[in-house]
Amino acid sequence: MKKIYITFLFFALIPIIVFSQGSNSFKLHSHNDYLRNVPFWEAFGAGCASIEVDLILQDNQLMVAHEKESIHPERTLINLYLEPIQKAETLGLTEGFDFHLLVDFKTEAYETLDLLIKQLKPYEPILYSANNPRGLKLIISGNRPKAEDYHRYPSWILFDYQSKSLNTTLPWDKIAMVSLNFNQFSVWNGKGRMVEAEKEKLLSFINEVHSFEKPVRFWASPDSKSAWKAFYEMGVDYINTDKPNEAKQYLSNLDRNIYSGQETHTPYSPDFENDGAEIQPEKIILMIGDGNGLAQLSAGMFANKNQLNMIQLKNMGFVKTQAADDFTTDSAAGGTAFATGGKANNRALGISPSGKSLTNITEILHRYGFSSGIVTTDRLTGATPAAFYAHHPERDDIDQIAAYLPESKLDLFVGGGKRDFTQFETNRLDELSAKGFTLMRSLDEIGGSEADKIGYFASPTGMPSMEKGRGEYLLKSTRNSIRFLENKKSPFFLMIESALIDSGGHGNSSSTIVRELLDFDQVIGWMIQYVDQNPNTLLIITADHETAGVSLPQGNILKNEVEFAFHSDDHTGIMVPIFAYGAHSGEFRGVYENTEVFHKIMKLVKKYYQE
Repeated sequence: MKKIYITFLFFALIPIIVFSQGSNSFKLHSHNDYLRNVPFWEAFGAGCASIEVDLILQDNQLMVAHEKESIHPERTLINLYLEPIQKAETLGLTEGFDFHLLVDFKTEAYETLDLLIKQLKPYEPILYSANNPRGLKLIISGNRPKAEDYHRYPSWILFDYQSKSLNTTLPWDKIAMVSLNFNQFSVWNGKGRMVEAEKEKLLSFINEVHSFEKPVRFWASPDSKSAWKAFYEMGVDYINTDKPNEAKQYLSNLDRNIYSGQETHTPYSPDFENDGAEIQPEKIILMIGDGNGLAQLSAGMFANKNQLNMIQLKNMGFVKTQAADDFTTDSAAGGTAFATGGKANNRALGISPSGKSLTNITEILHRYGFSSGIVTTDRLTGATPAAFYAHHPERDDIDQIAAYLPESKLDLFVGGGKRDFTQFETNRLDELSAKGFTLMRSLDEIGGSEADKIGYFASPTGMPSMEKGRGEYLLKSTRNSIRFLENKKSPFFLMIESALIDSGGHGNSSSTIVRELLDFDQVIGWMIQYVDQNPNTLLIITADHETAGVSLPQGNILKNEVEFAFHSDDHTGIMVPIFAYGAHSGEFRGVYENTEVFHKIMKLVKKYYQE
């Protein structure tokens, strides 16, 4: 049974093994590898460059164990390592050996080494030599011969030097690496940060070893994400770990998960003169950062010289995001809560859990004499914008959702996804025209248009991200949309969505999240300035949900650098921040359900306006 299990696990590991080998800029040392459930294969599958084997000479056999009491008759060097390595070579899983065995002798050096060389004779074709420069090397650690005897041994036998005393007289051509106990330099446990003085000692020794063009390893070292990152950044050549798969996954994604701010913006400084003023709100702006949780906001701040426009605001709170039928909302239910004040099932747009159509805020405000509009970096049929005009139980029924836009009470729409209105049987563009919408040919046309109702499709399908050149689309859309709505000489409501923060979360892309958030924040800065110039404006900034369970384990404020850790690739139930500025902004303090955003807005509308 045990043999069948190991065979199954071996073949299950083959895809990982083929993918892993030779793909990383870091190197892992699989400490005490023989203690794993499947020795060698797990380390090989994780791409380890160094695999540690403890050897004890007993009864003319080389047994794999740390001490004699733990010896098992089947756990020999040949059974656990040499035969599997030869099998990997036969199956073509290696393109030359980019790993070595670090063989730690627990018994007397000379006798143990003599037997090792004897037992390895049948495996010489796969071992390192002048004629096989990519062959397998064995590095002898633990009990070793005297340094002056190193040259007596074959080319595939090298040695692990274990002393702080480094000089040019050492037999460097037979020394493969330098290894020392980490505790000789530091007492750091891998949590938080290493103290600077200890770090300097480590760096000094690493640099000294590198001056002899040799790699360095530390045993008894901390074995955590913080430690792996620290050793990687310090230039430790072989990172010691008992968790090779976890270390590989973490370090493989490290460069992708670290964002370093290259492009930053200077926030606008609000004057706060009319912030919270109890005056009639004639302009209500709701800005939604899709997927923008507190960690995403914090990351943008750290990447932007520790500052953002939105974090300057004083009236703030937290919003609970749960859907009617699920702990974790999607954008359809989240958008519906903001648009209608009612909880919806996930995937439903403007529909209650009982199937009843929920009147949305643009329909209600129309009765109060408001104009309204939506601007998004998503398709216009996307869940969040669609929640402000559609009533349908399934967010992905694109044609049915598109049919609601011509019938809506919107005066303006700007976003992507023109093809969603033409690819089905009915041409929805004709319906938009029949219902009085004039389609603009450019963003610049929007602000000066005298048409009654207008729309602009910025792309045939989805909108590009900031990384792919979207540029100032959101800022220009916002400015021109407000100009158009101002020209109507009526109170207005405008929903502005930054949609691709969410996409960055789903894709676990730190750069997408930060670039999209900073674009959103620049628009927020312009809107704050607009409120200062137009005191009868209420600005609300929030999110429909958090995406990816982001945390920020490390960073460097001076370098505008932040490290992301992703605990999901989907939405989470974490509360999201809400900010408000301008007329009656104090109403939005506190912790409350997402549906309350709608009700707070409507309370103010009913106070100052009549149907």
